[in-house]
Amino acid sequence: MKAPASASFKAPVKFRMPTSENLVPIRLDIEIDGQRYKDAFTWNPNDPDSEVQPFAKRTVKELKLPSGFAGQIQQSIQSQLADFRSYEGQDMYNGEKIVPIKLDLRVNHTVIRDQFLWDLNNFESDPEEFARTLCKDLCIEDPEVGPAVAVAIREQLYEVAVQNVASARENRLSKKGRRGSEHFPSSKVSGAALDLMKLFNFRSSVIRKRKEWDYYKPVLDLLSNEDVDLLEAREERSGR
Repeated sequence: MKAPASASFKAPVKFRMPTSENLVPIRLDIEIDGQRYKDAFTWNPNDPDSEVQPFAKRTVKELKLPSGFAGQIQQSIQSQLADFRSYEGQDMYNGEKIVPIKLDLRVNHTVIRDQFLWDLNNFESDPEEFARTLCKDLCIEDPEVGPAVAVAIREQLYEVAVQNVASARENRLSKKGRRGSEHFPSSKVSGAALDLMKLFNFRSSVIRKRKEWDYYKPVLDLLSNEDVDLLEAREERSGR
């Protein structure tokens, strides 16, 4: 049976992350005089900008980085927050309810690969809770893996949200005044709802197709010290 148009189209909502907490994914990759600092975390866009500078100085002090990193860290965080805030107040469409999320991460000695579907219209979803559950299920002991997984999910959701802002803008500028259902056709994924099963609890938007459980199950690798050294040397060369 063909899904009705309303199943794949909803009235626009104001821009925000499609998660319970409206957190901005921040990624830093800064190199000064041959020394490189990389990190990824989330930031509350409602926090005052005055907190960025103390955070940057504290990071430099704790990691014993050269003082020049403080300004670069502050500037990068503020720039990414400004980009996020530039979309606030704008309409966005979550016409496609389900989007694919892919993970391919290395955190210290742990490599994790996974792919699943995420329900954009569940604004109670929690990437951090999903990441904690995933790490627990896979018996991952490194405490840095969970936050890295959550940030990777948020980065992809952020990208989709920005695309949905562009879709709403195009719809608004359309001279033909087409109905929303014509701009957002029912997706094949939405039509396969009977073949989907939600995991974990109501705060999770993670969905996997039944017939693809084995194919899409998480893949976990633990690297030796030699493997890590080789990968970091390769990443350093490619980053130059």
